[in-house]
Amino acid sequence: MEADTTGGMRRSGLAWRYLGWVALPLLVGLGLARYAGPTVAVQVERAQSSLGADWAAHLHAPLGLFLMQLLVLLLVAKGAGWLFRRFGQPGVIGEMAAGLMMGPLVLGALLPQVHGALFPAASLGSLGLLSQLGVLMFLLVAGAELDLGGLRGRRRFAFVVSHAGIAVPFVLGVALAIWLYAAHAPRGIGFTGFALFVGISLSITAFPVLLRILADRGMTTTPLGQTAIACAALGDATAWCLLALIVAAAQAQGWVPAALNLVCVVVFVGVMLGLVRPWFSRQVIAAGQEGRWLLVMLLMALGCALITEMLGIHALFGAFAAGVAVSGNATLRHTVATRVEPFAVTLLLPLFFAMTGLRMRADALQASDLLLCVVVIAVATVGKLFGTWSAARSAGMGNHEAWKLGALMNTRGLMELIVLNLGYELGFLGDRLFAVLVIMALVTTAMTGPLLSLIERCRR
Repeated sequence: MEADTTGGMRRSGLAWRYLGWVALPLLVGLGLARYAGPTVAVQVERAQSSLGADWAAHLHAPLGLFLMQLLVLLLVAKGAGWLFRRFGQPGVIGEMAAGLMMGPLVLGALLPQVHGALFPAASLGSLGLLSQLGVLMFLLVAGAELDLGGLRGRRRFAFVVSHAGIAVPFVLGVALAIWLYAAHAPRGIGFTGFALFVGISLSITAFPVLLRILADRGMTTTPLGQTAIACAALGDATAWCLLALIVAAAQAQGWVPAALNLVCVVVFVGVMLGLVRPWFSRQVIAAGQEGRWLLVMLLMALGCALITEMLGIHALFGAFAAGVAVSGNATLRHTVATRVEPFAVTLLLPLFFAMTGLRMRADALQASDLLLCVVVIAVATVGKLFGTWSAARSAGMGNHEAWKLGALMNTRGLMELIVLNLGYELGFLGDRLFAVLVIMALVTTAMTGPLLSLIERCRR
């Protein structure tokens, strides 16, 4: 009996002990919830708020903001390029249009708060410098693609047609500048510099974009395609030399500095074509040494860009001249095309398109500028078409092929945007005329494919 009583007491004591172990934490927890609950909730809320503030601070830091800008621009540009290719247009036209849409003219007008948060004015400096590096690398590639040695048998014809395709729109552009000068010339810019720059802006042909259009339409190896490549190559080289002379003359103060700048430009071009290009052409590149030569070419491009920047004609001309200097060596040309072009075109050029759009003010285009857009597009298109067609016909080309060649030469694309941004930076173009000419570049490039199809239908 005593044993049962003792065992019952032991079991009762253990039960109370276990109950205490469970009840005590519960009572403590209830007490904390009753008295410290609000404090804990406040602390959690404060922690969440602090974490969100940290994330926002990192996002608005220079590196975080730049990475977000780069991600958004690449997604929008590549998406627009894919969409334009679905409609039979080169993808680069979609990327150009996407760059304009990200600026104040479209995104800034529709979603000003989003545009202000994504592209604050303080962040545009680093974005612009990186986009300039992209353009330098692209012009190195564009110069390398100018295989002047491959023009044998077509040089005479290409020389006549390409220069007629430059001269006619250039003269029409200078005549148009007489009408535009009073309302659109920036303050302090003389008529001569303004007129020359408007003329050269209407004369450019986009050699790299033309190559892509020919490849998309299967015309690269056709006689017309080869002739168009030859004409665009010579025309591009001449237009850039002419642009360098115009910038050198316009930037100088007085006739003596202008003459000195022009002499320096001529000497630089002569050295690159007469000494550097033959030296690269003679080099034999062994297998596995392409990386070393790529470094040499990149250093030369940066050095030439620095020289032309010091001469007052902009760094872009130096990069283009460096590309032309290596164009005579097929191995180096292939190395530039396979290693530099993908990086420049895929990653850096969308930044340049975005900077072009960001330079356009929201109020740059007015309702009255619609007529100006139509006039500028008409003058640029007629000048290229008539100039190329007339020269090709006089050189013996058939009427149908001559019209198609004129439509191909009317492609302006990226090279035109580079020229326009250069003119805007140097103060030759005001906001309104800059916006109009950018639209002209997009429209004349986009109309190349439909114009070729229309000419073909008319022939049938």
